[in-house]
Amino acid sequence: MQVPVHDSNLQLGVIGNGSFGALVDQRGCVVWSCLPAFDGDPAFCRLLTPVQEGGDYGIELEDFSHSEQAYVPNTAILRTVLHDSHGGSVEILDFAPRWRQNSRFYRPVSIIRRLKPLAGSPRIRVRVRPLADWGARVPERTWGSNHIRWLLPEFTLRLTTDMPVRFVRDGLPFVLTHPVHLVMGPDEPLARSVSGYVTEALAQTTEYWREWVRYLSIPLDWQEAVIRSAITLKLCQYEDSGAIIAAMTTSIPEAPGSSRNWDYRYCWLRDAAFVVRALNRLGATRTMEEFLRYIFNIATHDGHLQPLYGIGFEEHLEEHEVPSLAGYRGMGPVRRGNLAWMQKQHDVYGSVVLASTQLFFDQRLADPGNANTFARLEPLGERAFALYDVPDSGLWEFRNRAEVHTYTAAMCWVACDRLAKIALRLGLEDRAAYWRERADIIHAATVERAWRPQGNHFSASFQSDYLDASLLLLAKFGFLDAKDPRYVATVEAIGRELRHGDGMFRYVAPDDFGTPETSFTICTFWYIDALAAIGRKDEARELFERVLARRNHLGLLSEDMAFEDGEGWGNFPQTYSHVGLIIAAMRLSRSWQEAS
Repeated sequence: MQVPVHDSNLQLGVIGNGSFGALVDQRGCVVWSCLPAFDGDPAFCRLLTPVQEGGDYGIELEDFSHSEQAYVPNTAILRTVLHDSHGGSVEILDFAPRWRQNSRFYRPVSIIRRLKPLAGSPRIRVRVRPLADWGARVPERTWGSNHIRWLLPEFTLRLTTDMPVRFVRDGLPFVLTHPVHLVMGPDEPLARSVSGYVTEALAQTTEYWREWVRYLSIPLDWQEAVIRSAITLKLCQYEDSGAIIAAMTTSIPEAPGSSRNWDYRYCWLRDAAFVVRALNRLGATRTMEEFLRYIFNIATHDGHLQPLYGIGFEEHLEEHEVPSLAGYRGMGPVRRGNLAWMQKQHDVYGSVVLASTQLFFDQRLADPGNANTFARLEPLGERAFALYDVPDSGLWEFRNRAEVHTYTAAMCWVACDRLAKIALRLGLEDRAAYWRERADIIHAATVERAWRPQGNHFSASFQSDYLDASLLLLAKFGFLDAKDPRYVATVEAIGRELRHGDGMFRYVAPDDFGTPETSFTICTFWYIDALAAIGRKDEARELFERVLARRNHLGLLSEDMAFEDGEGWGNFPQTYSHVGLIIAAMRLSRSWQEAS
């Protein structure tokens, strides 16, 4: 069969509500959404080129000319305006409902769309073509007087509308003369007018997001970028369990034609811990509390942790290639599952303890950490101390190589160091001394074995001499002082060897798949943050501004960027990248006092 290769790109918007997410392109087409949750079957999978037509939810405007797209300010509500060549235009509002109701959050698996004519006589066609079993088949469909149902593998999808059902069912073109409303979600009848429900849902969802943003402690500079990143991170938490996914997509390659196509729809404890720390800095602490609930559900009695888990606590995430999807721009393979769950990545213990630390120090929290919580974290510290000098796959997840990575050892130190500080906070002096002794042992061994006097920098591992961008974090986590000459020299060496234009390689040494080709976006933000820390703040601000200009048209970031033109590559939206943006912005911004 001829595979229809669509001209996909990452100029996409994201909507969601803590239960699921969806990606919408610049013409108002839903091109990716896994149902009924982030790890589910991608009913809308056009982004990855299904072998048969469909996998989309589009609003097609006859004689289309151009479009414009923006978020309703301080919300996750997306506004797209399509223009035709005759002066006609139509507005599409897309959102997933979310608000507080009956002492909980109402967040159904639901995409709501409002279509409204703005000018002229726009003639449109509504195409709703979900696919099942990863794009392999067209699901069974039934319809009634004002709804259509599709029988998906794990979910019966229902679309209720106040436009004629046949127009949607048969994809008939029609002139849009007045607003129409489409509510897609679970197979539940809507016991009220569609327009009334959509109007109320829009108002309440708008109020929810604006209230959430209102309480963020944002920096003075780059407020819009930070707010958009914060909302995006919030959308990547699965609130049923507290898991935070790395990204909403799978298999968008890190570079054109690369086989580095991975499934990121799971919870990497390292990435999630970074998200927690970023949102904590903004005062959004509920994400931390929910993530720790997730952690305590997966941690074994001896503290053993995998690098990643499924959003429903799944341990086994077998990796398979999906032949029914040709891939992003036809660049396969498409993968479902991720073999990294089998790897040893010992930095995870430090990541989890670090994410938990604020729980013991933040007096705003309704349920702060106590001695019992601390006792549940101590096994993680024991694992960290036992494993800090044991070879692992590292944070870059090398599949065929194991070394004692410097970042891993430093994060094992973080586990012991923070446990010592928490113990002091709780008045547990004996435990504080216990953990301080272990932290000191790790610190001394790491400095001795990772420092390369001949190169005047720290190395990526105890066994090698090469650099990697994770060394930029040694001061961020307090392992070294930012003014330590060894740290300054390491930052400068990384700038010379890993920087290319306005981007950063995570490393340049060949790995299991050859030599990396694109800039790893969070590494660029780490470098910017490190430049500021060592006193080169003006240079850091200039670079930060240039990187911000490379976000997509809605302010969103994927995992990687092409060095030459800044095009986004890798899975999307990438939580790691937005964490880096927030942390760098807060480091570089002027203080609020400077504005008054």
